[in-house]
Amino acid sequence: MWNEPYLETCCRSALHRLVLAGSLGRPPGMKDGPCLQRLAAMGLAALRPEGRFEITEAGLARHATEVLKRSDTKHGAL
Repeated sequence: MWNEPYLETCCRSALHRLVLAGSLGRPPGMKDGPCLQRLAAMGLAALRPEGRFEITEAGLARHATEVLKRSDTKHGAL
């Protein structure tokens, strides 16, 4: 049964950019800022003290299943 909230295409793209950014994170003020805020509210991203967004473990799992289309999430995102 599907029990996760739907991610719009723009938010899935923002989630993927978070993975690509790695430990550097995504800076504030980018065009995907509203999506990053939405992802943070869902627990898929976190706002660090210096203002950058980073992906969470839940975000990595969601990225693996929804963006990469993997059913086995124990391997991480990339």
